[in-house]
Amino acid sequence: MCAASGEPERLYGEWLHTTLGSWNRKRRVIGKAQITHLGENPRFAVTSLRPEVVEAQKVYEVIYCQRGDMENRIKEQQLDLFADRTSARQMRANQIRLWFSSVAYVLLNDLRRLGLRDTPLAGMRPVSLRLKLLKIGARIRVTVRKVWVHLATGYPHERLFAQVYSQLQRAGPPIV
Repeated sequence: MCAASGEPERLYGEWLHTTLGSWNRKRRVIGKAQITHLGENPRFAVTSLRPEVVEAQKVYEVIYCQRGDMENRIKEQQLDLFADRTSARQMRANQIRLWFSSVAYVLLNDLRRLGLRDTPLAGMRPVSLRLKLLKIGARIRVTVRKVWVHLATGYPHERLFAQVYSQLQRAGPPIV
């Protein structure tokens, strides 16, 4: 925390830096010095973007942080939705696995965006959503006119499930 105000503080700086052997020229390094209630949090990013094109804070907050967020989304799809399971001998089998994983990811993102808005699960990873909201015991009964889904009576998130269902109904069909 800043000694003067007692509030969290974040400062940016930049300089040209080179390594002893792996870089053949000087590169622009952006440094973020942050002190929060939890302690110090220094970060660094190396970029080829020139200072006259984009300022240090924008490089870090807009470009670097968004790149990290995108890498987290890729990791979610690989680990939580099994996009890395391409062990079949045939290319078509691996391709269909990736397609299923991609469709599942799009559906879960829409579920988070539309159905889980304003709920405790809105920011959860796909694996947590699958385990808490979707992987539940149910009995399905098909009649001439309807399909009945009877959830297990011991399901701990019954109210949340009903709220999500209601919000998805209000959102309407997806626009393709």
